Amino acid sequence: MSVIERPVDTGTDESPHIAALDLPRVTARSERSPVVWAVHSSIQCKRLLTAWLRDPATTIQTIVYPALTLVMFWIVLDDSISGFTGKPAIYGTVPMITLVAAMTGAVVSALGFKVEKATGLLGRFWTMPIHRAAGLTGRLFAEAIRIAITTIIIIAVGFALGFRFDQGPWAALGLMGIPILFGIAFAVFITAIATITQGPLLVQLVGIVMNLLLFFNSGFVPVLAYPSWLRSTVENQPMSCAIEAMKGLSYGGPVAEPLVDTLLWVAGAIVVFGYPAIRGYRKSAENSG
Repeated sequence: MSVIERPVDTGTDESPHIAALDLPRVTARSERSPVVWAVHSSIQCKRLLTAWLRDPATTIQTIVYPALTLVMFWIVLDDSISGFTGKPAIYGTVPMITLVAAMTGAVVSALGFKVEKATGLLGRFWTMPIHRAAGLTGRLFAEAIRIAITTIIIIAVGFALGFRFDQGPWAALGLMGIPILFGIAFAVFITAIATITQGPLLVQLVGIVMNLLLFFNSGFVPVLAYPSWLRSTVENQPMSCAIEAMKGLSYGGPVAEPLVDTLLWVAGAIVVFGYPAIRGYRKSAENSG
């Protein structure tokens, strides 16, 4: 890979001619360079964001659908849950929907990855002078940006329904960072799964995981509403930890313990599925098409 720089007049006879022609001077830089990795990752990130933006189905699935889901939950469950707990249910519903949106978007991205593999696009990228890590990291950067935008939209809808940041601006920023971390960890997990599954198996497997997480968490209904033998599992599953941390950062309540638990879940997912995702991405690129 090369980085193009402008020529500098060195005072030699040749330099005025070079300057007059305004020719670039090529400086060799390794494809493994951190600078090259950052540049190539940003290009891959932009490519994915542009593709998602131009696809109406992706926009609906990752942005419009979560916002509508929040409104439906508010209409159906807000009064009953608020009456049961004595606290506004919207402070649990908004965090839950942001996490669900992060996971849903990751699934859409993984399906796009499988399409790129099937069409040979990954293979073409792999044969080009591109940093080997840029494809995967660019995808994760794009995921982080998408999740941030989706989270802002969901919170804006939540504001119209009564959601507020009662703990100040720094707590609000911390709250918005949780879905991004959660989503990146889930994206690493889903990428690892996408590299080893064929056909509709990916959607089926992830659908089971997402349904279990969605219907058994502290944002859907309070932990006390579940059977006693199930409460400990619900309380300590990753979505519940993240939701409780986000509740504490918005409405008030414990923050340190659920936040630490969330970070442990995120780190664990990245450690466990990080290498399979990297290895699987490489094999998919080498065998693409």
